[in-house]
Amino acid sequence: MLSSFPPPRPTESIHHRLIEFVKTALINIFVSPYATVCDLYCGKVPDEAKWDEAQIGHYIGIDVATSGVSEVREAWESRRKAYTSEFLEFDPCIEEVDLYWKNKENQADIVFCMQHLPLCVETEEKVRRLLHNVSSLLKPGGYFLGITPDSSTIWSKYQKNVEAYHNKSAGMKPNIFPNCIRSESYMITFEVEEEKFPFFGKKYQLKFAGDMSAETHCLVHFPSLIRLAREAGLEYVEIQNLTEFYDDNRAQLAGKLMAPLMDAGHNLVDQRGRLLQRSYDVLGLYTTFIFQKPDPDIAPPLMTPLLEDASHNHDEAPLMPQRDWQVVGWREDDKNVQPEPSSGLGKITEQKGILGPGPAELRFPEAL
Repeated sequence: MLSSFPPPRPTESIHHRLIEFVKTALINIFVSPYATVCDLYCGKVPDEAKWDEAQIGHYIGIDVATSGVSEVREAWESRRKAYTSEFLEFDPCIEEVDLYWKNKENQADIVFCMQHLPLCVETEEKVRRLLHNVSSLLKPGGYFLGITPDSSTIWSKYQKNVEAYHNKSAGMKPNIFPNCIRSESYMITFEVEEEKFPFFGKKYQLKFAGDMSAETHCLVHFPSLIRLAREAGLEYVEIQNLTEFYDDNRAQLAGKLMAPLMDAGHNLVDQRGRLLQRSYDVLGLYTTFIFQKPDPDIAPPLMTPLLEDASHNHDEAPLMPQRDWQVVGWREDDKNVQPEPSSGLGKITEQKGILGPGPAELRFPEAL
């Protein structure tokens, strides 16, 4: 399995502070008092203070034995916390939860996977196992959500690099592709230079400015994730780039949540709470993902968009112009046309933003 994410960095780290803000916001939005929450790949529970403030009723922490989760269990047992807890030591994308989870009457209201989803998409089987475990852990009506690098943003940046390279080289090197994306704040390097992205296991390294080492990830192919989630009994709700998530929620999350972003000398937002350019660039690399386990006793299940057969009948996806990977926007001649009513979301390739659209300037003006 890929190496785990590095431990939390000091508050000076731009991307760490931004991600912490979003994690706190998600907990504030989705977690009700006395809820049962499950934290996948919890490690040593760096978000303990967030769970305490949320006044949850029960906590389920899951991670591999080498993560230090047993130390957390012992520490929590020696303290009188306001909520009960249990810890399971296994890898949820490899092993079956039923082999370890005995307290099954305490199904979770919410299952969080805050940043480790890219570590679970090396193979289709790992994703399938993870999602089936999530479905088992959730009670009907519960949510599965978290944060992950936005593959659509990364894909768009990579496509632009490829186009610029071929325009510059005038076709002199048709079989060579750039494998690096650079900005002032980070560098993304793909392990293999190739024209096609496989749906699973496409590895890359993400290194932020000032970091000593890079993080290893796999691209998350969102159409495949949605398809496999549906097979596991989880319906798609939303995938939203964090720049849009921030803009949608900053007014409601003002106050103490904004304070970490406005430390003297290290401001990440302006006085009106708008993201500065460097913050926008970093936050745009990530997206939220939200799925729900339908409750048939409350309402009809949400309709997950249907995927074209081509999205999962092949081992690889071409770099260009595979539509499942494109960030589809509105065409110029469609802007003034009122959309027809629809009872469902339709095909995934027809939905603006369904792949995690990334910042607006990276969206394609039309479907290719």
